[in-house]
Amino acid sequence: MKKYKVGVVGATGMVGQRFVSLLENHPWFEVVKAAASPRSAGKTYVEALDGRWSMPSPIPANVADLVMIDASKVEEMADGLDFVFCAVDMKKDEIRALEERYARAECPVISNNSAHRFTPDVPMIIPELNPEHIQIIEAQRTRLGTKRGFIAVKSNCSLQSYVPALQPLRDFGVKEVLACTYQAISGAGKTFETWPEMVDNVIPFISGEEEKSEREPMKIWGHIENGEIKLASSPSITTQCIRVPVSDGHMAAVFVRFEHKPSKEEILQRWKEFSGEPQRLGLPSAPKQFLTYFEEDNMPQTRLHRDLEGGMGVSIGRLREDSQYDYKFVCLSHNTIRGAAGGAILMAELLAENGYL
Repeated sequence: MKKYKVGVVGATGMVGQRFVSLLENHPWFEVVKAAASPRSAGKTYVEALDGRWSMPSPIPANVADLVMIDASKVEEMADGLDFVFCAVDMKKDEIRALEERYARAECPVISNNSAHRFTPDVPMIIPELNPEHIQIIEAQRTRLGTKRGFIAVKSNCSLQSYVPALQPLRDFGVKEVLACTYQAISGAGKTFETWPEMVDNVIPFISGEEEKSEREPMKIWGHIENGEIKLASSPSITTQCIRVPVSDGHMAAVFVRFEHKPSKEEILQRWKEFSGEPQRLGLPSAPKQFLTYFEEDNMPQTRLHRDLEGGMGVSIGRLREDSQYDYKFVCLSHNTIRGAAGGAILMAELLAENGYL
């Protein structure tokens, strides 16, 4: 099959680097353009990075010498591309305007940014959970006046460990959820070299993260009505989000109350058997086993299990009854793979397979 010609907007940041790294040998997508801030424009990708490459594998040879484009030069960047991945570090209103300019230029945008997550006709997709939300794109294209262009976003990285674990249990009536997330420094675009104050330290605040963790699941679990995605009214979710001295991997401690309390065996069976549209379609980035439960009391562990299924799987452990809620458990996902670039690539594969790209 022909390869899609792809651009990465915000290619020098932590998530942009992850996009470039994950797409190196992708069977469908080929990075042919890269964009970032005006100070990077005209430099090669290697020059623009200036020693800031943070991925475990080397810079892909096919991208290293690409001449960087100013991300605001939309027509220049979009020309000849099938779509772009977007992961820029700008103010929200600036991101909203930039992504809409790309969409109106008939260049679909697969976004890692939060700016459009609550635009009513922009789908926010975790491909195994709500693939049907891609149908809202037709309403969005009508609003934008485009034939090809649209914006689709992925959700915040903090909820991509515990929301997938709750998905197979929803018909038991998930009523109340308390989730405390323990989040890696790469979620802030940092390494221990660039953020030495995180070594041997915990910071009990991540700006905006708790609001995202509590609100975004309501859109993921919402439904399409009159050209908009209407938010779900339940469950009630409360969160605390804490930055911990870990390079990659977000862990969550989850407490849940049900309307119809299942048995522990029923929960374990649901997790084991759960799969979604990416698995059915055999998409290139789809994990074979989306949810993996560990029986050992001291697992999952961040360093051991964040790369499960190439970083696209979710690890779960320590399921047990609770004295105040019905059950509690822990779960783990790779925040810059499943929670960011990898999740966006999987969403792009879903969109491609359904004829939207």
